[in-house]
Amino acid sequence: MNLHRLLPTPAPQSPLPCAGGHRCPDLFQLDSGDIAVLGLDITEAAEPHLPAGSGCGPGERIVRIPRALLQAALAHLQSPHPSDPPRTS
Repeated sequence: MNLHRLLPTPAPQSPLPCAGGHRCPDLFQLDSGDIAVLGLDITEAAEPHLPAGSGCGPGERIVRIPRALLQAALAHLQSPHPSDPPRTS
């Protein structure tokens, strides 16, 4: 499995300390085009507050990342990826 960082540096304006490569929220693109999220695990606190019909399945976690990180990554996510289906006119 290859992880490709979506942004050149760790989280812009992160409210979490980033020391020695730990606690650095980040977004990675997999070879398949899917996204992997590195963030603070908030599953225990957040799960009771999920809307009806939502829930964490086995092996799933709820993670928090700074809003600025996701906003900065949007430009990269809008670029076509080789795994994307062909566009039709």
